[in-house]
Formats: sequence, C-alpha cells, structure tokens
Amino acid sequence: MDELTHEIIGALGLPDVTCLTLRDVESDDLLAVKPSRSLAEYCWTLSPCLPWYVLQSNPNIKRITYLDADLYFFSSLKPLFDEIGDASVVIIEHRFPPERKNLEINGRFCVEWVGFSRDEQGMACLARWRKQCIEWCFHRLEEDRMGDQKYLDQWPGRFSRLHILRHLGAGVAPWNYSQYSFEQDGQGSISVNGAPLIFYHFHQFQLLSNGGFDRLSATYRALGHEPTPVYEAYETALIDVLRDIRELRPNFTAGMKPALRIKSQRLAQYLLPLPLKQFLKKFIKAV
Repeated sequence: MDELTHEIIGALGLPDVTCLTLRDVESDDLLAVKPSRSLAEYCWTLSPCLPWYVLQSNPNIKRITYLDADLYFFSSLKPLFDEIGDASVVIIEHRFPPERKNLEINGRFCVEWVGFSRDEQGMACLARWRKQCIEWCFHRLEEDRMGDQKYLDQWPGRFSRLHILRHLGAGVAPWNYSQYSFEQDGQGSISVNGAPLIFYHFHQFQLLSNGGFDRLSATYRALGHEPTPVYEAYETALIDVLRDIRELRPNFTAGMKPALRIKSQRLAQYLLPLPLKQFLKKFIKAV
C-alpha cells in the first residue's frame, strides 16, 4: 500500500515472495472510486481486486488465498488444505462467543482468509465480490452491506462448491479467544482446546515507538485475559523482523504508535495521592 513497504520487502530478498506496487493493481475503475474512500475503506475495496489482478495476470495460478496482513501462522497449513479439498470458494466465520453474537450483524464471516479456485464458481464469486466492493465499500452498516465483509453472508446460498473452514486452530482472534482453552507444550507448540493453533488474527495489535507493544483494547480483555503465549510468540517474531528491517533502515518507525498514550484510569492512580515530583517519577516509569 506504500512505496516504503515495497522497497523494504524487496531489499530483504525474501524467498518465494513477489512484491506488487499499488500502481500495478489499480485499474481505472478503482482509481475512479479512490477519492471517495478513506484509507481503510480503500484497503477493503482492494480485498477482492488484488486476487483478481493476480489471477488475471498469471494464468498458471490455479488457486489463490487472500490473507489479512495481521495474521501469524504457528503451525502447518496442511490440515486446512486437506479440509478444503477441491472447493471453489473458501471462507471462515468470526466464531463469536454467545455474548458477542450480536456483532454478526456486521458480517458472519471474516475477511481474513478468503480462497478462490480458477473454476466457474470460484471466478464468478470473485468477480461478483470485486464489482460489489468497487460500487460500495464503506465503514458503515447499510442495508445488507458493511465494508467488504458483509457481502460474504450471501455466498453459502449462492455457491454450492463453497467451503467454510472448521478447523478450531484457524481464525482464533480477540473477538473469540475467550471461549477457548490454550496450552503450550515443552517444545513451544500451542494448542486450542486440544487442536494445534494454526493462525491467530492480531486485530488491534500495535507497535509502540518505545519498543513496547499494545496488545488489544479493554473491550476484549473484559471477556477474558488474552492468551499470553500466543502474544509472546508474535512479539518475539516482530522483534526479529524489526531487527532485520533496521539493518536496512536504522531509524524505521513507520506505523508505530506514540508510547506516551496511557489509559486515564492508570494515570489517575498516579495523580491523586502524590506530590508533583513523585508523580512525574512514577509516570515516566509507567510509560
């Protein structure tokens, strides 16, 4: 989505990675709607446009899977592709727990893993989704649409060769982790209700400018503490990646949130009983 990312990923020389620029993907119909979309809305508009572009440009590719950028994979994908078989379209549910089931009004399915085969139903579904997102893709609930994701609610009734991923270790996320039990064995492998964790969606996760991390909001924590081993593994991986990036760009801080943001309730506990000098010392330490 930006030149800096394209430049850095290219310079890292990652094996089996092909970088595309935004200019590669932007067709005339996309450019026509771009001014009317926010950055997030334009990203969502591109969700079906990117796989469509790749399939149109590479006739040798028989199957493509769109993945969100904030997924992290903990174990082999083989169980998922064994489950998928020869399905033409593959999607995954949000799997909201009962207390958050009301959120399904914004979309039963999550645009985090969406797969298409180069066959009649796969291409028809992708073409239809692309057309819909270019026509309307906004961050609001309106009739039977919301961003890029509520369009997927119609797919099970329209495409007979559609598969909904069922593996318990796929699509674990802040909005559903509270209903699961996590375990880590001596080798570091993590399981979810006894099934291997395959990928976790790090929604809301933020890197801080001081090298720390902001995992997620209190809204999700209110339903249960986040799975610590899952987040620790991701944070370790991010530290390693940042080390590689900063060998190329020593001052790299793109996208990082200022570290001085602090929740008001935490601030209050330091403010109330302390003289200013003591407060400042504790405040700096807390930050």
